[in-house]
Amino acid sequence: MPIVKELTMLIDDRPGTLGKVCSALAHRNINILAFHSFPVGGKSVTRFVIDNPSAAKSVLDAEGFACAETEVVQVKLPHRPGELARIASRLGDARININYAYCGFEPTTNAPLVFIGVSDASHAAPVLEQVAAAAAKP
Repeated sequence: MPIVKELTMLIDDRPGTLGKVCSALAHRNINILAFHSFPVGGKSVTRFVIDNPSAAKSVLDAEGFACAETEVVQVKLPHRPGELARIASRLGDARININYAYCGFEPTTNAPLVFIGVSDASHAAPVLEQVAAAAAKP
């Protein structure tokens, strides 16, 4: 499973702020593959997986939006019942806690992708590779 860069920001939780962030990226032709946002005390914790994280970080810094870069595991799942249960169970069996997860789409195929934040992405990636290989078998 690929390990990808995620950008995490704390932005104002008010109308138009997320639009300003996304517009800044779009104007620089930076594609958002997935995002997750939730409010906490007047702010929003917002996570992005971007097609060009280093360019996105530069754009966001220039716009005054500080962001942190983290590694997350990217999982391509078949679109059928039980797939999310299967990967969550396998990570649990490997004693890997899921801190958070959110979904997006593969840019070339629009296949569903799940991005999973864990304490050690390099430990989770091989577990999920085994799960993906098993799912591919008929």
